[in-house]
Amino acid sequence: MTDMITLNDEGMEQVALRDFVEQSYLNYSMYVINDRALPHIGDGLKPVQRRIVYAMSELGLKASSKYKKSARTIGDVIGKFHPHGDSACYEAMVLMAQPFAYRYPIVDGQGNWGSADDPKSFAAMRYTESRLRQYAEVLLSELGQDTVDWKLNFDGELEEPVILPSRLPNVLLNGGSGIAVGMATDIPPHNLREVAEACIYMLENPKASTADLCEIIKGPDFPTYAEIITPKEDIRELYETGKGMIKCRAVYQKENDDIVITALPYQVSGAKVLEQIAAQMQKKKLPMIVDLRDESDHENPTRIVIEPRSNRIDINSVMAHLFSTTDLEKSYRVNFNMIGIDGSPQVKKLNILLKEWLTFRITTVTRRLTYRLEKIKARMHILDALLIAFLSIDEVINIIRTEDKPKEKLIKKFKLSDTQAEAILDLKLRNLAKLEEMKIKTEQAELSEERKGLEQTLDSKARLKTLVKKEIKEDAESFGDDRRSELVLREEAQAFSETELIGSEPITVVLSEAGWVRSAKGHELDPESLAYKSGDKLKLAAKGKSNQSAVFLDSTGRAYTVPAHTLPSARGQGEPLTGRVNPPSGASFEGLMIGDVEGYYLIATDAGYGFITKMENFLSKNRAGKVVLKVPKGGKVLAPALISDIGENEVVSISNEGRMLMFKLKDLPELAKGKGNKIINIPSARVAERIEFVVSIAVIAEGQQLVIYSGKRHINLSMGDLEHYRGERGRRGNKLPRGFQKVDKVEVQE
Repeated sequence: MTDMITLNDEGMEQVALRDFVEQSYLNYSMYVINDRALPHIGDGLKPVQRRIVYAMSELGLKASSKYKKSARTIGDVIGKFHPHGDSACYEAMVLMAQPFAYRYPIVDGQGNWGSADDPKSFAAMRYTESRLRQYAEVLLSELGQDTVDWKLNFDGELEEPVILPSRLPNVLLNGGSGIAVGMATDIPPHNLREVAEACIYMLENPKASTADLCEIIKGPDFPTYAEIITPKEDIRELYETGKGMIKCRAVYQKENDDIVITALPYQVSGAKVLEQIAAQMQKKKLPMIVDLRDESDHENPTRIVIEPRSNRIDINSVMAHLFSTTDLEKSYRVNFNMIGIDGSPQVKKLNILLKEWLTFRITTVTRRLTYRLEKIKARMHILDALLIAFLSIDEVINIIRTEDKPKEKLIKKFKLSDTQAEAILDLKLRNLAKLEEMKIKTEQAELSEERKGLEQTLDSKARLKTLVKKEIKEDAESFGDDRRSELVLREEAQAFSETELIGSEPITVVLSEAGWVRSAKGHELDPESLAYKSGDKLKLAAKGKSNQSAVFLDSTGRAYTVPAHTLPSARGQGEPLTGRVNPPSGASFEGLMIGDVEGYYLIATDAGYGFITKMENFLSKNRAGKVVLKVPKGGKVLAPALISDIGENEVVSISNEGRMLMFKLKDLPELAKGKGNKIINIPSARVAERIEFVVSIAVIAEGQQLVIYSGKRHINLSMGDLEHYRGERGRRGNKLPRGFQKVDKVEVQE
């Protein structure tokens, strides 16, 4: 940077704007990364959190002390250590006090500290009171023992710890999230007992892999009791790479045919979930649910009751839909990005993270023991002087009474250090009792024993590790608890399709000659009895269910799909079908089908050609429809015939000349679209000139009768009677009896 600086004529530094901005942005980004957004691996805290905890300890707000106004604490934090906004600082403090936000809360709050439904509904800091929780001892208990480095605060008047001497890996226990410049962190909380056990395992097996540790740490452990449904393999990969996703799902149970949700995913508001479900109910997207209640109270923090329409409703399917469409199932980004013990940000995998924290912990314990050892040595040095004084008490008193400079005389006479001489001179008369000699000797013996133990521990890596393991076990017993987030293998949540959300009620779809369409409830309706516009009458009708699609076949061979539940009610006269679909100019609707997508139909033209096709081949979301049947020149589309059994059904076709042919349906091909094969032999020229053509086509099964209408007369033909007309596909067929050769319509009856 200095090479880029030049001086102008006035002696002022000049820097290229590009270089200045680049350096300034780099400085800013490093500040945000190191001093704001990312937690430190040692204590798992961001600077603002660390300063809040330290300021509270300085105010004496331990778990056993009285509560103090939060405003007092925040005042100390921003006035002494953290010169930023009070609202942001207070919000950081609130987060550490919320049991639904922190797995192991550090602050104990009194008053309104927000709720799981609305975490930011906490009262102002002038109303709330706070103190530290017992868990804060994990972070603070070793602070005054030279365990960590200290630095000056922002104005250089006070000192603050660079880091807190955490006895447990708080970075994993409480996790944290933050957005820095060019990087972010999202560390989920974990169970204290599992993490402690993993630390002990790591101390015993320094080369342990992440896979080994995953046998102990099953996965994150959130403050709420929702299930973790991420597969084990994905969780292991997450810990191997330090990045991934965790998916949580609400817990529910059945109570008297009702669905009761008893636990929500982490950071999910029950009020929001209720809104999401209620919105779907209002839009009629959940017809199987009739009531929704929030019965949460102090005894049951989460109790959302969903009442199904009947006990026949599949509760698991309903919940699968809700998991897919609401916050009852939520995914969390995981990114183990933190400041390491070298001061650099890094995404760490699990075994590296624990190994690095244990290095920090061993260093902290070493510094604590060294500090204690130095204190013992200093005290024993003083005790040696005090013992000399007691053994020569008369001489010491005489020197103090008679000498002008007793300190120098004491040093010379008894070969004392300056510190020892000062200790003798500071003795109070009350301490000259004979009993004090025994106390000194007892204290010397105790300190000598402690000193010996400390020196042995400091000289042995094995003893040091054993001490660290012992302390981790003690803390795990003091602060550990059972896992809350159970790991469960569940199927992928699937939302209901549009047809599944619609009630499956029997309906009859009716189309008039003028092209007006409507839908009537039930199958008992006589379509001809409906009211039609003047000059209009019934043309086509089909029976089906409200969750199926109605398919209309036009005179050009195009098929159009309309969801049956969207059709207007038959109480009115309906609406023009052309308002829903866009057929070619001059086309008319000749066929109407409604049924299961796996159902089969026979479609044909009056030119004598046709084929078998599935219902799904007609379906299309295009308003212009899709071409299914190729219509020969001069030909017209016949009404489709429903097939019940391709292998057993027969095809009957009748021409305008009174010829009828019957053959096995399976002789026709199954196609998705096309012209099809010849059903009955009619010369093309006679079709084009409309001299000869097919007037009717039907599919008939064993036990059914074919009813042929001719004028006011009709004839019933059983399967035995129809044998006379059996022939090979594509033949001319035989003539119908005299008087029935001019066929008006054909029906198949049971």
